[in-house]
Amino acid sequence: MLTYFFEWLSHYWHGFGVFQYLTLRVILALITACGLSLWAGGPVIRKLRFYKVGQTVRTDGPQAHLAKTGTPTMGGVLIILAMAVSTLLWCKLNNPAVWVGLFTLLSFGAIGAVDDYKKLVLKNPKGLASRWKYFWQSVFAAMIAAFLFYHATTPEQTTLLVPFVKSASLPLGAFFMVLCYFVIVGSSNAVNLTDGLDGLAIVPAVLVGGALGIFAYLSGHAEFSKYLLIPHIGEVAELAVFCGTLVGAGLGFLWFNAYPAEVFMGDVGSLALGAVLGVVAVMVRQELLLFLMGGIFVVETLSVIIQVAYFKRTRKRVFLMSPIHHHFELAGWPEPKVIVRFWIITGLLVMMGLASLKLR
Repeated sequence: MLTYFFEWLSHYWHGFGVFQYLTLRVILALITACGLSLWAGGPVIRKLRFYKVGQTVRTDGPQAHLAKTGTPTMGGVLIILAMAVSTLLWCKLNNPAVWVGLFTLLSFGAIGAVDDYKKLVLKNPKGLASRWKYFWQSVFAAMIAAFLFYHATTPEQTTLLVPFVKSASLPLGAFFMVLCYFVIVGSSNAVNLTDGLDGLAIVPAVLVGGALGIFAYLSGHAEFSKYLLIPHIGEVAELAVFCGTLVGAGLGFLWFNAYPAEVFMGDVGSLALGAVLGVVAVMVRQELLLFLMGGIFVVETLSVIIQVAYFKRTRKRVFLMSPIHHHFELAGWPEPKVIVRFWIITGLLVMMGLASLKLR
């Protein structure tokens, strides 16, 4: 909204025209989202503590986690609100890509909120039944996939790019909707599985989101996309601002979520963030790079799949506990060491993903 306000003011003084620049709006969106998250963090945590919306810790996990029992959860509402408000303030709202991002954020956040509410407020240990959680994830992901497919105006918007291979691409046609569906649902659940230690999920989400924002900016710029041999999709440039809100809100949340955490994001935050990363990757045509840059999310998910499948078959375990971050804890790594090492790995993977812009 502020973009339109400053555009109107620029008729009276041209200096206000600077607020139309995309790069400046990315910075302002980041700062706004971070500021909102920091400002609202304390009051939200006190409210969650007052209503006893606290974490329930598994007794069969690392014993050090028992001290976290009762830590306020559902802090992901901080991220969602900060992202939504900052997006409405600094994005150009006539851009459909922005509304797809907002719809994804709010719809998957709503699924997580219902799950958290049932578990933490109604004290139902199962929360939202898995089949219903997956059902609503599927409904929203299918809606988003269909919208993106039927509103695509160029072949590049439904073509799969192969990283590190010059000019390699695969037209998907209607199969684009299938890929989009699995990327959004898979990414949502992968981040949810990773969110098990203080700050473990939010920093990789911020790093990957920031990198996707760079891809959005470059894909939306005619000259840069031509030079780098990536598809030019004009409307996705505005997603750079949207990704800026993710980075800002995530950093603000990390202030309270860093070890030892004062608040956990809960499913309301992790499901929403994962889905947002997935849908942005789809819109900027970098789904395969999402798997690379979000390698920690992929490994966490695979560790659960392998553990469950192997146990059902042999009644034995591959890992001491899954997801894999708990395996390292039970193997003797202190929690902060697990967290920081996973951050380092994500940083390196993100650098590899960005290197694909030139290494092909």
